[in-house]
Amino acid sequence: MKLEDIRREYTKGGLRRDMLDESPFTQFDVWLKQVVDAGFPDPTAMVVATVDDHGQPSQRIVLLKHMDEQGFVFFTNTGSRKAQEIQQNSKVCLHFPWHGIERQVIVYGEAKALPTSAVAKYFLSRPKESQLAAWASQQSRPVSSRKMLMETFHAMKSKFANGDIPLPDFWGGYCVVPHKIEFWQGGEHRLHDRFMYVKQDDGNWQVERLNP
Repeated sequence: MKLEDIRREYTKGGLRRDMLDESPFTQFDVWLKQVVDAGFPDPTAMVVATVDDHGQPSQRIVLLKHMDEQGFVFFTNTGSRKAQEIQQNSKVCLHFPWHGIERQVIVYGEAKALPTSAVAKYFLSRPKESQLAAWASQQSRPVSSRKMLMETFHAMKSKFANGDIPLPDFWGGYCVVPHKIEFWQGGEHRLHDRFMYVKQDDGNWQVERLNP
């Protein structure tokens, strides 16, 4: 297998300025609905990139749980690596890799912690097993074996066998408030269409085409 020979053409259609909504949030919602309607797996999966205090970037995939004109919301263990890095540097980047329809969206912004009320509302809406997993996992920290992880999970299951599972004090959420959002559509001969929404001081968004 020669890695340099692996390639394909992008032929699903171009992107023009008059095809874009004035609001990047409306445009994102249109594209997301098209991904969902197309039946592609994990349409809300996004890469979250953060940077530690040594300047080392790290990435992981999480699920988008809400989006409006305030920003893009996800939840996590506040002891996790990403949460610790956000605490030191709140500037993050999100990436939605919708390869199936030859599109990408990249969000540049600042992660702001959600209030406890919003975190609790979402946590209580999760499946019980997911709530238990949140209690069982010390996210990003070493664990000796999967057996140990499962033993902790079952211990939490027994502990919270009756009644609602409470919100862990180490579990939270963030809203990524964007200042730039890029929409990318694959094009033939690597002449991709890229448009960047840039937030202005007056709160409006300016749209500019980028070279591929």
